[in-house]
Amino acid sequence: MTSLSGHDRGLMPARPTWKGYLKISLVNIPIKVFPATDAAATLSFNQLHGECQTRIQQKRWCPKCEREVPNSDIVKGFEFEKGRYVVIDEEDLEKVRVESTRVISLEKFTDDTAIDPIYLERPYYLAPDGPVARDAFAVIREGMKGMAGIGKVALYGREYLVKVQPREKGLVMYTLRHANEIRSMDAIDELSDMPAAVKADEVKLAKQVMGTFEGELDFDSYRDDYQVGLREIIDAKIEGREIVAPEVEARNGSALRFSPPLHSLREIETERCRNRGRPP
Repeated sequence: MTSLSGHDRGLMPARPTWKGYLKISLVNIPIKVFPATDAAATLSFNQLHGECQTRIQQKRWCPKCEREVPNSDIVKGFEFEKGRYVVIDEEDLEKVRVESTRVISLEKFTDDTAIDPIYLERPYYLAPDGPVARDAFAVIREGMKGMAGIGKVALYGREYLVKVQPREKGLVMYTLRHANEIRSMDAIDELSDMPAAVKADEVKLAKQVMGTFEGELDFDSYRDDYQVGLREIIDAKIEGREIVAPEVEARNGSALRFSPPLHSLREIETERCRNRGRPP
């Protein structure tokens, strides 16, 4: 029986989402665009009829007319007031639809750390399309080290703002959110009364506490226990095995101990020193 576990799937060859060009000034390089994330890594479910395990169909129902509506009678509408809509048809959409050129046109270059991560949306990998494009692609990648190119690409009838920068042997492209999509933190009331100044000794202590956790970051050491456990349950059900949930234990093997909240960094440091068997 085939397991669904990630390590059993192996490294499958990536397939491009689309092909196009990377344009910098008068230079056009044929490229392939690949998704940088694996949708299969996150499990999803279908809704079934519990009695016969047949997949449920979602019917389009009009509560006012009390009848099912065929696709041919469904239109797009924008709610401009509560319960009031303006209908947008295909003719309206054609007026703003952008021709899909599939050209990533980079218009500005900046330091690769200059863009706030809050603007980053979806990542894609870029690779040269064919042997002829490899040399030019490699030159651009090397020339962009430490930099990021900002530009636009027209796809599927609309224009996207993108950031492109070197990554390993290729380039990575992020679609970007526009400035009007980012909410201001000034809208959060809970932050309006934050103290303007804090005590220097408390800041020093905070850094000491954080320093005890400092080290090299290895993302491979973090795993999604929910997804791993869920895959094991699915594999067990497919193979007809019974699965038993593991008992949760503390890392030192003793029972988990829940203590009341610590109200200051000084108390945290005192608690940590006590656990280590030395005076604070």
